[in-house]
Amino acid sequence: MKTTIEKKKIVNGVNVSELFSTIDAIKETPDIAKSKFRAHNKWVKGGHNRTKIKDFFGAKEERSHKKTFELDADEPPLLLGEDIGPNPVEYVLTGLAACMTTGLVYHAAAKGIDIRKVESRLEGDIDLRGFLGISPDVPVGYENIRVYFKIDADISDEEKEELIKMAQKYSPVFNTVFNATPVSVKLDK
Repeated sequence: MKTTIEKKKIVNGVNVSELFSTIDAIKETPDIAKSKFRAHNKWVKGGHNRTKIKDFFGAKEERSHKKTFELDADEPPLLLGEDIGPNPVEYVLTGLAACMTTGLVYHAAAKGIDIRKVESRLEGDIDLRGFLGISPDVPVGYENIRVYFKIDADISDEEKEELIKMAQKYSPVFNTVFNATPVSVKLDK
């Protein structure tokens, strides 16, 4: 069944007719949904490293972003860094916030819900004894992550909660973290 939109409709900055056309195209040709995203990282010094993001695979072909994105990561002085950028665990929170927000906004747009503002606040608990190898009983990563959303829209709190549930259900980053996606690490010669 095709989803039809009679004219170009923009909701929350999302072209809803294009969104539904994309969904229909993927339903007809599922292989175009398979994607591969890449990040290329180089150590600079100390805790500072830089990641470049340029190319990816999508819709059955190699593609490039309009520009190369450069992201600096570092540690705060407390962890012997120079605070040149967020630390890697803060990037995890950033990716989670951005992915869930995008999903929430897209699903609201698909339902025709106008959103004036979405804000989120994330907190993650981490015990550095794991990272520092001091205690094998302490997890190395986050023990808990909490996400708090504020949504300004003319909908009920129940509808806002439903949008948050959809953001969780359909967020690739949320599901990567929540379902502990396997990661393989190898020496590249």
